[in-house]
Amino acid sequence: MKTLQQFALFLYFLMPVVKLAPPNQQYVTFYDYGLATLEDTVFKENEDKPQDAVTNKENNGMVIFHENEIQVQRDEEVPEASPTKVTDLPTCLLCACLSGSVYCEETNIESVPILPKETGYLYARFNKIKKVKTSDFAEIPTLRRIYFTGNRIEEIEDGAFAKLALLEELSLAENRLLKLPILPPKLTFFNANHNRIKSRGIKANAFKKLTNLSYLYLANNALESVPLNLPESLRVLHLQNNNITSISDDTFCKNNNTRYVRNRMDEIRMEGNPVILGKYPNAFMCLKMLPIGSWF
Repeated sequence: MKTLQQFALFLYFLMPVVKLAPPNQQYVTFYDYGLATLEDTVFKENEDKPQDAVTNKENNGMVIFHENEIQVQRDEEVPEASPTKVTDLPTCLLCACLSGSVYCEETNIESVPILPKETGYLYARFNKIKKVKTSDFAEIPTLRRIYFTGNRIEEIEDGAFAKLALLEELSLAENRLLKLPILPPKLTFFNANHNRIKSRGIKANAFKKLTNLSYLYLANNALESVPLNLPESLRVLHLQNNNITSISDDTFCKNNNTRYVRNRMDEIRMEGNPVILGKYPNAFMCLKMLPIGSWF
């Protein structure tokens, strides 16, 4: 009797602890497909059958987790960034910009770079520039100096420099020019040495209105005559190594004015031309110094 009472007490205290499983129990199912995404691994009741993990990888480009390894989308599916050319960089990264000066030398640029609007000095020597357009400087009226020495310039549009009212120095030396563009009025220094310029490539009044021009360099071209209407302001004129065959009494002086003296002219170089200077004594009467060249 005592034993039955003890068993009844045991059941009395044990029953509250043991509960029946609730109806509609949800089950978690695990699928192993070798390679499976984290979302493919665990599915709740009533979800669709998981797709092949490899298919998910190829179609969706998802990150795949498997045995502590991370695999990413195949290399061929990653879009390749197009390579950036050096010349595609902004001007002041490609060149050096400092206090209104742009130094863009030996950078292999093929056209005039877009300049900051406050640019006063442009040095673009020893590049591959082939053409200079009017639009290159249309927004840069502050330019005072431009150096294009050592490029491949074959063409310059007539208006490229014409409206640069402050431009004082311009170098087009060591290019492939056949003719000169219209030059700005305040120019004091102009260098076009080592080009292919012939006399017909220089307009008759190309230098006449340049009343500030002091230094004119046209050596090593293909000129057949000395340019006409040289300004009174000229101090140095280099014409050596051209194809000049003759000069006239009006080339440097004024034939009808024997009292005229060209006071500012200090140097004229004409060596390396076929002209014999001794044949034209009256052509130098107004000069303080005789030209350098062949006299006999």
